[in-house]
Amino acid sequence: MSIYVFVYGTLRAGEINDLARAAAARGLPAASHVGSASVPGMLVDFGDWPGLIPVDDGRRVRGDVYRVDPALIALMDEIEEYEPGKPGCFVRRTVSARLEGPGATGLLPCAYYPIDPALRAAAVDIAGDDWIAHRLSRTKQDAR
Repeated sequence: MSIYVFVYGTLRAGEINDLARAAAARGLPAASHVGSASVPGMLVDFGDWPGLIPVDDGRRVRGDVYRVDPALIALMDEIEEYEPGKPGCFVRRTVSARLEGPGATGLLPCAYYPIDPALRAAAVDIAGDDWIAHRLSRTKQDAR
């Protein structure tokens, strides 16, 4: 049985916790990229990684949907430092992701890892809807 997951930050392809690389390093089945998607929310910047805060005011966060083997959920829990029943910055929830791009239609129920808004501390709001674009623009500003 496969599970769909929505990833928006460091688990995306090419990022520091790239889901495909993490799965391969553990000898787990590869995740299958379904497509680009978005979910309701806003991003905050913790420095090396983002957090997603669910909102219902029309803002959306861009990311990717993958079909994964259930064994990858435990790995993702570990990466996100999520333990069911224990307090932590990230929580695992279900969201309806809107698939985007050519030929994409409809919503797909996905597991994802938003943050507990109470634990956002001094994280800075991100004006945009894409962590990678934000990180890259931040890197360019730092290089100046």
